[in-house]
Amino acid sequence: MKTLLRGGFVVSGRGCRRADVLIDGEKVERVGHIPPALAAQSKIVDVTGAMLFPGFIDAHTHFDLDVCNTTTIDDFDSGTKSAIRGGTTTIVDFACPNKGESLRYGLDLWHKKADGNCWCDYGFHMTIDDWNPSIEKEIDDMYAEGISSFKMYMTYPAMMIGDEAMYKALKKLKEKGGICGVHCENSGVINALIEEKKAAGRMGVSSHPETRPDFLEAEAVSRLLRIAQAVDIPVVIVHLTNAATLSEVTAARHRGQKVYVETCPQYLVLDDSVYYNEDYSRAARYVCAPPIRKSEDCRALWAGLRKGEIQTVSTDHCAFTLAQKEAGRGDFTKIPGGLPGVEARGELVYSFGVATRKISLATMCRVLSENPAKLYGMFPRKGILAPGADADIVVYDPQADHVLRAEDMQSRAGYTPYEGFVTRGSVSQVWLRGQLAVENGQVLGGQRGRYIVRGKNML
Repeated sequence: MKTLLRGGFVVSGRGCRRADVLIDGEKVERVGHIPPALAAQSKIVDVTGAMLFPGFIDAHTHFDLDVCNTTTIDDFDSGTKSAIRGGTTTIVDFACPNKGESLRYGLDLWHKKADGNCWCDYGFHMTIDDWNPSIEKEIDDMYAEGISSFKMYMTYPAMMIGDEAMYKALKKLKEKGGICGVHCENSGVINALIEEKKAAGRMGVSSHPETRPDFLEAEAVSRLLRIAQAVDIPVVIVHLTNAATLSEVTAARHRGQKVYVETCPQYLVLDDSVYYNEDYSRAARYVCAPPIRKSEDCRALWAGLRKGEIQTVSTDHCAFTLAQKEAGRGDFTKIPGGLPGVEARGELVYSFGVATRKISLATMCRVLSENPAKLYGMFPRKGILAPGADADIVVYDPQADHVLRAEDMQSRAGYTPYEGFVTRGSVSQVWLRGQLAVENGQVLGGQRGRYIVRGKNML
């Protein structure tokens, strides 16, 4: 039997309109007026007054990742369960081989971690942390496996890649029409600043943001964009945090470069005062890289979303328990960096963006659904409610406010960075390929997630 979602408002990247959605199996069959004869043959689900979004896509998660001599507390089971609860129907995680390991080894390892363990659909970016003839030959194989996007780091010794290697890797990706996201921070100067803090005995949490200032992120972005200019290839700036860095992107666009920008909820709704709490546990939970910036940077990022300067909002979900964060008590460099957040993203963007009129419903749809689907080769299967698309649907009730609390979250972190935040409305239902996966905060069914073979960038 077909399913008819009746009485809602369908949101797209162009706007919002009153429309019903007819689901046949795993696909959307019709959007708009549904003839009475079809409606009579369908199961009716009343969603009167709710907004119907295409399933949210989080293109930046880290599940079951070994880092800082520990492992993220959320694996693909708990991480994707948290994702689907918050309206994210597709995640794109990072397959991360170590230096000296093949891309194939990394991909096989991540499939082993994820396959059969996901509550939502999933794909992988491939991390490039080394470059040699063997790695270069494997790029073609990655495309054959549905990997059309890659990741490189300009920081972290175990993962960073030098400018020469980055140039050569981007040249190869250009041949294939690929896209690459880059973590941009100036590792050398950061290391020097850390040594200065150590020499001064300043080993508390507040030294974390002070050793990773906004201008070192901006410098690294500027350098990446000049390398990309030499190759003549578009790139993605992941988790951009501040106004100075966004200005570097603007300058590159003015000289004719195509640049895509991602930011994250923590950079939109939090500020760096979180690092100056005298309670170590309260401060350490917010350690991530790049760090959370100042309130004026939050305002600049919202403006960037409104103007279309920032294309996607993902989470960089990389969750550790507070017990794991204790490893850095007395030495901030040993605090495992990362925050949980995949479950709260949609409600935060609506509550602090749409409801406060910083951005429109259409913008929210573009940055959470449509743009990541296009950028990472899943459109029009994902990212839109239209005939033939996967019936991934978020039913958002604008009247159902609630308080974000760790005890209600599916993540195993045991805390949320947004504890006590009051949302404007909430996710009431989530449909994954035509099956009801979440209702009234309860995750239903089982692990239905499928690996998504992705194509080329369409944004």
